[in-house]
Amino acid sequence: MMPANRCPNPNCEYFNRALPNNAKVCPWCSTPLGNVIPSTPSNPTNSQPVQPQAPIQEQPSYQPPPYATQYQQREYSPPTPPVYNATPPRLPVLKLVHSTGREFQLRSEGGSIGRRSQNMPTPPEIDLTGIPHEGIVSRRHARIFWDWSQNAYMIVDTSTNGVYLNGNLLNSGVSYRILNGDSLQLGQDGLVTFMIAVM
Repeated sequence: MMPANRCPNPNCEYFNRALPNNAKVCPWCSTPLGNVIPSTPSNPTNSQPVQPQAPIQEQPSYQPPPYATQYQQREYSPPTPPVYNATPPRLPVLKLVHSTGREFQLRSEGGSIGRRSQNMPTPPEIDLTGIPHEGIVSRRHARIFWDWSQNAYMIVDTSTNGVYLNGNLLNSGVSYRILNGDSLQLGQDGLVTFMIAVM
């Protein structure tokens, strides 16, 4: 007489209970049935039956490519952040040297050339008061400024008497580039003339 099939799963309600001889799996947990009743579960830590494991194949040891070995000894260091110059680039010094030898310096990126008067709230940046023939000079005769795109000083005629650069009359309201050694004349007749020095 064949022994009765019994469920080998200890967590099943039919564990070690007799099942029909022709049953191939437990009707409750679907565990495959056999005629041998294990005395203790073969795998107490796992509720599932022990499945046969495939033989472990030994993996070949990792061999780094030849080009990688030169990097293995290096320690990682974070990239150095770029250092930005906190101070803006220095502008060249612009001076107007009058025909008498008197010098007038522009002390900012831009300003007006003219002469002060009592009704002006602020004097021009280049104040020509006191030079010979100062009456030819308008209160705001011209404007000089540094142009970063041109990398040069520019001059604009803002007067009614005219501005001449190297003997050429400038169009009013138009910016002209001025260079070291240029001659500047305010008004007509050559009475107020300067040599431009850019250093």
